[in-house]
Amino acid sequence: MNDYRINNNYAKALLLLATDRNDIDRVSDDMRLVNSVMAENRELAVVFGNPTVKVDRKVAIVDALFSGQVCDTTLAFLRFAARKNRSVNFRGISQAYIEMWRDVRGIVLSDLVTHQPIDDTARRMVTQMVEDYTGKRVELHDRTDPKMLGAFKLEFDSKMYDARIRTKIRKLRIEFAKNVYESKF
Repeated sequence: MNDYRINNNYAKALLLLATDRNDIDRVSDDMRLVNSVMAENRELAVVFGNPTVKVDRKVAIVDALFSGQVCDTTLAFLRFAARKNRSVNFRGISQAYIEMWRDVRGIVLSDLVTHQPIDDTARRMVTQMVEDYTGKRVELHDRTDPKMLGAFKLEFDSKMYDARIRTKIRKLRIEFAKNVYESKF
Protein backbone atom coordinates (compact mmCIF):
# COMPACT_ATOMS: atom_id res chain seq x y z
CA MET A 1 0.00 0.00 0.00
CA ASN A 2 1.51 3.36 -0.96
CA ASP A 3 1.63 6.42 1.32
CA TYR A 4 -1.19 8.20 -0.49
CA ARG A 5 -3.62 5.36 0.23
CA ILE A 6 -2.35 4.94 3.79
CA ASN A 7 -2.76 8.66 4.49
CA ASN A 8 -6.25 8.75 2.99
CA ASN A 9 -7.43 5.59 4.73
CA TYR A 10 -6.24 6.78 8.15
CA ALA A 11 -7.62 10.29 7.53
CA LYS A 12 -10.98 8.81 6.53
CA ALA A 13 -11.03 6.72 9.70
CA LEU A 14 -10.24 9.79 11.80
CA LEU A 15 -12.94 11.79 10.02
CA LEU A 16 -15.52 9.08 10.77
CA LEU A 17 -14.39 8.93 14.41
CA ALA A 18 -14.52 12.71 14.74
CA THR A 19 -17.95 12.81 13.11
CA ASP A 20 -19.27 10.18 15.53
CA ARG A 21 -17.90 12.14 18.48
CA ASN A 22 -19.10 15.48 17.04
CA ASP A 23 -15.52 16.77 17.15
CA ILE A 24 -14.84 17.34 13.45
CA ASP A 25 -13.80 21.01 13.69
CA ARG A 26 -11.68 20.60 16.82
CA VAL A 27 -9.87 17.65 15.21
CA SER A 28 -9.26 19.80 12.13
CA ASP A 29 -7.52 22.40 14.29
CA ASP A 30 -5.52 19.62 15.94
CA MET A 31 -4.47 18.20 12.57
CA ARG A 32 -3.22 21.64 11.56
CA LEU A 33 -1.10 21.63 14.71
CA VAL A 34 0.21 18.11 13.98
CA ASN A 35 1.01 19.14 10.41
CA SER A 36 2.96 22.21 11.50
CA VAL A 37 4.86 20.31 14.23
CA MET A 38 5.87 17.59 11.77
CA ALA A 39 6.83 20.15 9.10
CA GLU A 40 8.99 22.18 11.48
CA ASN A 41 10.81 19.29 13.18
CA ARG A 42 12.84 17.18 10.82
CA GLU A 43 14.37 15.29 13.76
CA LEU A 44 10.93 14.23 14.91
CA ALA A 45 10.13 12.86 11.46
CA VAL A 46 13.44 10.96 11.48
CA VAL A 47 12.69 9.46 14.90
CA PHE A 48 9.18 8.44 13.85
CA GLY A 49 10.56 6.89 10.66
CA ASN A 50 13.32 5.00 12.45
CA PRO A 51 12.38 1.31 12.79
CA THR A 52 14.85 0.77 15.66
CA VAL A 53 12.91 3.14 17.94
CA LYS A 54 10.40 1.05 19.84
CA VAL A 55 6.68 1.66 19.39
CA ASP A 56 6.24 2.36 23.11
CA ARG A 57 8.85 5.12 22.87
CA LYS A 58 7.02 6.65 19.87
CA VAL A 59 3.72 6.59 21.79
CA ALA A 60 5.50 8.29 24.73
CA ILE A 61 6.79 10.98 22.37
CA VAL A 62 3.26 11.51 21.03
CA ASP A 63 1.97 11.84 24.60
CA ALA A 64 4.72 14.28 25.56
CA LEU A 65 4.17 16.44 22.49
CA PHE A 66 0.42 16.50 22.13
CA SER A 67 -1.10 15.67 25.53
CA GLY A 68 -2.98 18.76 26.68
CA GLN A 69 -2.54 20.37 23.24
CA VAL A 70 -5.12 18.34 21.30
CA CYS A 71 -8.54 16.90 22.09
CA ASP A 72 -9.01 13.35 23.36
CA THR A 73 -10.20 12.11 19.95
CA THR A 74 -7.03 13.31 18.22
CA LEU A 75 -4.74 12.05 20.97
CA ALA A 76 -6.34 8.60 20.92
CA PHE A 77 -5.99 8.48 17.14
CA LEU A 78 -2.33 9.56 17.23
CA ARG A 79 -1.57 6.88 19.84
CA PHE A 80 -3.36 4.27 17.71
CA ALA A 81 -1.48 5.29 14.56
CA ALA A 82 1.83 5.24 16.45
CA ARG A 83 1.11 1.72 17.72
CA LYS A 84 0.45 0.66 14.11
CA ASN A 85 3.85 2.09 13.06
CA ARG A 86 2.20 4.91 11.12
CA SER A 87 3.74 7.79 13.07
CA VAL A 88 5.96 8.41 10.05
CA ASN A 89 2.75 9.24 8.16
CA PHE A 90 1.45 11.86 10.62
CA ARG A 91 2.10 14.76 8.27
CA GLY A 92 0.44 13.07 5.28
CA ILE A 93 -2.50 11.91 7.38
CA SER A 94 -3.01 15.41 8.77
CA GLN A 95 -2.92 16.94 5.27
CA ALA A 96 -5.38 14.35 3.95
CA TYR A 97 -7.70 14.96 6.92
CA ILE A 98 -7.68 18.71 6.36
CA GLU A 99 -8.56 18.21 2.68
CA MET A 100 -11.43 15.88 3.62
CA TRP A 101 -12.61 18.30 6.31
CA ARG A 102 -12.70 21.13 3.74
CA ASP A 103 -14.73 18.93 1.41
CA VAL A 104 -17.23 18.04 4.16
CA ARG A 105 -17.58 21.69 5.22
CA GLY A 106 -17.87 22.96 1.64
CA ILE A 107 -14.67 24.98 1.74
CA VAL A 108 -12.40 25.49 -1.25
CA LEU A 109 -8.71 26.29 -0.78
CA SER A 110 -7.54 29.23 -2.83
CA ASP A 111 -3.96 30.39 -3.33
CA LEU A 112 -3.27 33.97 -4.44
CA VAL A 113 0.24 35.05 -5.46
CA THR A 114 0.99 38.74 -6.00
CA HIS A 115 4.04 40.93 -6.38
CA GLN A 116 3.17 43.05 -3.35
CA PRO A 117 1.08 42.32 -0.26
CA ILE A 118 -2.64 42.93 -0.75
CA ASP A 119 -4.91 44.84 1.62
CA ASP A 120 -8.04 43.52 3.31
CA THR A 121 -10.36 45.10 0.74
CA ALA A 122 -8.66 43.28 -2.14
CA ARG A 123 -8.58 40.05 -0.10
CA ARG A 124 -12.33 40.27 0.54
CA MET A 125 -13.00 41.06 -3.12
CA VAL A 126 -10.99 38.05 -4.34
CA THR A 127 -12.63 35.82 -1.75
CA GLN A 128 -16.10 36.99 -2.82
CA MET A 129 -15.33 36.39 -6.50
CA VAL A 130 -14.14 32.84 -5.84
CA GLU A 131 -17.15 32.17 -3.60
CA ASP A 132 -19.49 33.38 -6.34
CA TYR A 133 -17.74 31.20 -8.93
CA THR A 134 -17.57 28.00 -6.86
CA GLY A 135 -20.62 28.37 -4.63
CA LYS A 136 -18.46 27.34 -1.66
CA ARG A 137 -16.78 29.14 1.19
CA VAL A 138 -13.18 30.11 0.53
CA GLU A 139 -10.04 29.66 2.58
CA LEU A 140 -7.69 32.15 0.92
CA HIS A 141 -3.94 31.87 1.32
CA ASP A 142 -2.11 34.82 -0.12
CA ARG A 143 1.64 35.22 -0.54
CA THR A 144 4.01 37.49 -2.35
CA ASP A 145 6.58 36.64 -4.99
CA PRO A 146 9.08 39.43 -5.68
CA LYS A 147 10.01 37.78 -9.00
CA MET A 148 6.49 38.33 -10.31
CA LEU A 149 6.20 41.29 -12.67
CA GLY A 150 2.87 42.74 -11.60
CA ALA A 151 -0.63 41.33 -11.73
CA PHE A 152 -1.46 38.08 -9.91
CA LYS A 153 -1.96 34.33 -10.10
CA LEU A 154 -5.01 32.74 -8.47
CA GLU A 155 -5.46 28.98 -8.02
CA PHE A 156 -8.57 27.30 -6.63
CA ASP A 157 -10.51 24.08 -7.06
CA SER A 158 -7.97 22.73 -9.63
CA LYS A 159 -8.37 25.89 -11.72
CA MET A 160 -5.87 28.66 -12.31
CA TYR A 161 -6.30 32.24 -13.43
CA ASP A 162 -2.93 33.59 -14.48
CA ALA A 163 -2.82 37.35 -15.02
CA ARG A 164 0.96 37.68 -14.75
CA ILE A 165 2.73 39.90 -17.23
CA ARG A 166 5.24 37.12 -17.90
CA THR A 167 2.41 34.83 -19.04
CA LYS A 168 0.95 37.51 -21.30
CA ILE A 169 4.37 38.13 -22.90
CA ARG A 170 4.83 34.39 -23.46
CA LYS A 171 1.41 34.18 -25.16
CA LEU A 172 2.27 37.14 -27.36
CA ARG A 173 5.61 35.57 -28.29
CA ILE A 174 3.81 32.38 -29.37
CA GLU A 175 1.25 34.40 -31.32
CA PHE A 176 3.92 36.44 -33.11
CA ALA A 177 5.82 33.24 -33.97
CA LYS A 178 2.89 32.35 -36.21
CA ASN A 179 3.24 34.16 -39.51
CA VAL A 180 -0.34 34.74 -40.61
CA TYR A 181 0.77 36.42 -43.85
CA GLU A 182 2.79 33.45 -45.07
CA SER A 183 1.16 31.31 -47.67
CA LYS A 184 -0.01 27.95 -46.27
CA PHE A 185 0.03 25.99 -49.56
